Amino acid sequence: MKLILKIAIAELRNLFYSPIAWFLTIAFMVECAVSYTKLINQFAIRQEMGGMGLQYMKQLTASVFTSPSGLFEGIMQNLYLYIPLLTMGLISREINGSTISLLYSSPVKIREIVFGKYLAMMLYSLILLAVIGIFIIAGIFDIKFADWGMLLAAAFGFYLLLCAYSSIGLFMSSLTSYQIVAALSTFVMIGILSYIGSLWQGIGFVRDLTYILSLSGRTHRMLGGLITTNDVVYFIVINYIFLGLTIYKLQSGRETKPWFIPAGRYIAIIVSALVISYVTSRPGLIGYWDTTVNQSNTLTPNAQKIIKELGDDQLEVTAYSNFLDDKSYVGLPDQRNNYLKRWEPYLRFKPGIKFHYVNYYDMPLALAYNIFDGYKGKTIKQIAEQRANGSDLDMSILETPEQIKKEIDLKPEMNRFVMKLTYKGRSTFLRVFNDQQVWPGETEVSAAFKRLLQADMPVIGFVTGDGERENGKKGDREYKTITTDKTFRNALINQGFNIDLLSLNSQDIPDNLAELVIADPQIELSAAALQKIKAYAAKGGNLLIAGEPGRQQILNPLLKTFGVQLMNGMLEQSSVDYSPTLVLAQLTKSPIGFSKILDNMSLDTLPVSMNGVAGIIAHDTSGFHAQPLLVTKAGAVTNTMRRNPDLDIVNRKEGARPNGGYPHTVAINGAKLQPEQNNTPKEIFSTALALTRQINGKEQRIIISGDADFISNSELNRFEPQVVNFYLSTALFSWLDYGKYPVDTLRPEAKDNSVTASTSHMAFLKIIYIYVIPGLILIFGSIFLIRRKRK
Repeated sequence: MKLILKIAIAELRNLFYSPIAWFLTIAFMVECAVSYTKLINQFAIRQEMGGMGLQYMKQLTASVFTSPSGLFEGIMQNLYLYIPLLTMGLISREINGSTISLLYSSPVKIREIVFGKYLAMMLYSLILLAVIGIFIIAGIFDIKFADWGMLLAAAFGFYLLLCAYSSIGLFMSSLTSYQIVAALSTFVMIGILSYIGSLWQGIGFVRDLTYILSLSGRTHRMLGGLITTNDVVYFIVINYIFLGLTIYKLQSGRETKPWFIPAGRYIAIIVSALVISYVTSRPGLIGYWDTTVNQSNTLTPNAQKIIKELGDDQLEVTAYSNFLDDKSYVGLPDQRNNYLKRWEPYLRFKPGIKFHYVNYYDMPLALAYNIFDGYKGKTIKQIAEQRANGSDLDMSILETPEQIKKEIDLKPEMNRFVMKLTYKGRSTFLRVFNDQQVWPGETEVSAAFKRLLQADMPVIGFVTGDGERENGKKGDREYKTITTDKTFRNALINQGFNIDLLSLNSQDIPDNLAELVIADPQIELSAAALQKIKAYAAKGGNLLIAGEPGRQQILNPLLKTFGVQLMNGMLEQSSVDYSPTLVLAQLTKSPIGFSKILDNMSLDTLPVSMNGVAGIIAHDTSGFHAQPLLVTKAGAVTNTMRRNPDLDIVNRKEGARPNGGYPHTVAINGAKLQPEQNNTPKEIFSTALALTRQINGKEQRIIISGDADFISNSELNRFEPQVVNFYLSTALFSWLDYGKYPVDTLRPEAKDNSVTASTSHMAFLKIIYIYVIPGLILIFGSIFLIRRKRK
């Protein structure tokens, strides 16, 4: 070991006796300084400007250091330019200068020479790590509550990558006496290892081998703050391969052996490395260390608890991928490793999951266009063959429509990519979605796991038969988006709820119902239906009742039971851009407490769009505690009685007050506001109300809205103005289910959301980091080299 250390010190001395090491150190320092100061300065400017730009001041540690535009990613992309210039002369210099013969004849062992030179590069890598450490320390001071765990994991990954590049460069240096050739060979080898993971991905066995050898993305998890044993072992194996090859290459120059002996040695090294990598990459043998403050790389406690309930029993996941669907790329063979990566957070806690894959072709039913329009006169088989030829895909791996139908009926899933989860005789589907994320998140996966664990998922009953909103249609006024749209992530069926339709004229309300929804009946409820609803409410059942202006008289007899009434007329809000019937109601503190998503600095200031809404008044709430959920801005809204043909609002004299001229009272956060007469500018209207009471040992919850459109297809898909209907709708159904579903997988808000450095301070730091420190290194290096030359 002492001899290895002596060789390392001597080699390190040789590195710094030439200008190249000094030059690369200065260049690396300048690159880091420019990148760091630019990023910090950008956030300092945004912070000082304030306004809406502050909402992008989130997770600054990742943004500055580990994001695609961050410090680490930038320097790692250029790292291959530094190391080959240093390693190109490690052994090729000895070969070119004929000193290699002296080494062969010396009592020094070959492995001691190789390890000594490699140790020198490890020590130089520590110098580069120290340079980047300057900015890590600066980031801890410049970013408030910086995630230092993530930074340390990123630094560790950076150092492992430096060492891997060094071992590759060392081996290439042993192959030639020309240093330039050695440097170019190192570039090529790093490129091959980076690119090999994308080659031959359609062939199962080859795909596994190339993935094991692939260098691409090996540091990504460490940059995100997650250290895994298989990533660490990979870098150890890479060093083992190239150091071993270097030793045997030099050993072959010292001895005379038949060609098959050194070839066998090389093969033994590579095969043993592949075996080690394969074994250590098995899910049950991988260790994880999440270094981030909020454990952002680990499943949330609720998701972990659900997986733990699955126990050791077998869970199988079968992916069905329709080659003709627009989401087919998710399930193609060449995407198999990416597919498994998405399951890795769950494999961490349940490593025994079995995966199966079925590729087929059939008529896609979820596309926004008819696939035959682009292939005139062709059959579905001919279309699949043409696409397969263009994609270089073997048609033999695709099951025909007849074959897949014998196995499973996927028409209810619209013949799109879907995963069937099977566990202890039960099965459920896990879907992908039409949004930017595409893949199901923790919430959706947890809901699917719960369906496997329990048969009694919460059921939401929608009253039907009297013209109520329907959850199976795409019309503007209907409720498909929020209830049964399988392509919509936040649809209730994807969040753990079951949907049931109830015609109260012929059906009773089930006792196991979690919530009952009465959404804008068009005709008067029958006496039988009214009696069933009242009986359900008397037992403590939870309700969501939504009415519409012009049909107040249909629901008011029922609402009278709760001491609530929908006001006559319709609320209108003057606007330059929108119809006066579009009222932008404001959230009170009550619904913000229903959901962690709504309890957000930006969301709780956004309005809720209600297109045609009646005000709500509460008289004697009969033991219920009433609290408004949505209210209008003071003086921004008036209650009008103009005729609306669509809503059948009767004409009233302009200026007449609703409900016989009596003012209404709205409670906001415990305070009561008494509006002035005749729709004065200070008047506030309540448009949604929550009622609660204790009954039969539980809290009964009821929501009443003067508008049924606020959770309709049209309003949930509204882009302008920016509203929170999307988040509020999920929060309301969750509140009615006592927060059981959707499964809460939200994480604590990151605290590193501001910088302590000002723009003027950053101007000073730029001078220090970009000019002063590199200048001092240049002066010191120059003095060192001049004194060395004189000696």
